[in-house]
Amino acid sequence: MHSDGGRARHDLFQSTLLQIPDNVSAELLAYGQSKPDVISLAQGDVGLPTPDFICDAAYKAMQEGKTHYGPVLGQAPLRQGISDYYRDIFDVDVPSERVFVTSSGTASIHAALASIVEPEDEVICVTPIWRNIMGIVAMAGGTAVQVALDYTPEKGWDLDIEKIFAACTPKTKAILVVTPSNPTGWIMREEDMRAVFDFTRTRGIWMVADEVYGRFAYDVAKTPSFLEMAEPDDLLYVINSFSKAWAMTGWRLGWLIGPDISQKVVQDLILYENMGASTFSQYGALAALRDGEEFIESQKALWSENLDLFEEYMTPHDKVIFSRPQSTFYGFFKVEGQPDCIALCRDLIDRAGVSLAPGRSFGRDFEGWIRICCAVDKEILRKALERLSAAL
Repeated sequence: MHSDGGRARHDLFQSTLLQIPDNVSAELLAYGQSKPDVISLAQGDVGLPTPDFICDAAYKAMQEGKTHYGPVLGQAPLRQGISDYYRDIFDVDVPSERVFVTSSGTASIHAALASIVEPEDEVICVTPIWRNIMGIVAMAGGTAVQVALDYTPEKGWDLDIEKIFAACTPKTKAILVVTPSNPTGWIMREEDMRAVFDFTRTRGIWMVADEVYGRFAYDVAKTPSFLEMAEPDDLLYVINSFSKAWAMTGWRLGWLIGPDISQKVVQDLILYENMGASTFSQYGALAALRDGEEFIESQKALWSENLDLFEEYMTPHDKVIFSRPQSTFYGFFKVEGQPDCIALCRDLIDRAGVSLAPGRSFGRDFEGWIRICCAVDKEILRKALERLSAAL
């Protein structure tokens, strides 16, 4: 028998679980892993190993005894290194006191949303978007309000910002944009960024920007950042990660930039969640910031060639609809006559031996779409594309 208090806690737990959206991508990923000889291109992992100079810096820190608890918001040299990075790459001044090191980009998203979202709050999410983000909104007790990008073969992916404004209600706490976009590679135009940012200022709501893929446009060194148009006291969170740019997905390191008013609450959230990112790994991250530009360029060159390969194999199929992404390393496509992306992904695991991510995971408006990760060894990608092409 539950006590009244125990039953209330159980009911609250069940209610919270029901609010978290199902992660069909994870279910399909596990299904693919259960099959022999399946090439998995379903996750947003990068194929190259972490460069030696990053690993060496972390190992050196371990040898020096940097293996104990550290400051909850990150090691001072890394916080300053991130500040220097924004000065050098983006020409913006972000004091190190506003830089919060986290144990992954996902943890940054969680800290940002958990610090501002209360029950019944709404967060406008531009979709398609990584499913975990909408799950984090739900975990915080809020509701993710989806505003979809538009797609046309002529223009590719585009955003009508008027749809964002129309979706806002008195319950709106934040507008969340991932730019560049996972999975489309869409990049938000600077004039649209300014218009949406000005709107949040007028309404007194938060702007939350995931800029993890900001170094991966193929025609420029960086994409616009909301920090370039921000004042220090703006209600702005910017999320970033070491995972993609420096091939550190398994290191679980990210960072969050916020206004001064957010420091105490973010510190408390990290303190109670995991007490901060691992100490020695932060010195590897510092080396990545200082010496990693050549590696970023080499990854971009590889991914651009891999996207060429994706186009080469997919273009001959008249029923395959896609546009080459402006950035990132994903292909996002759909097959005419195949509206059920879950069934199609499962079928491609069974018949082609290739595991991909279903579009439904990225928002309700993308049922027929599929994401493929092209950040792998070229020959592995070629083998996977040969299988897909034959199955299609």
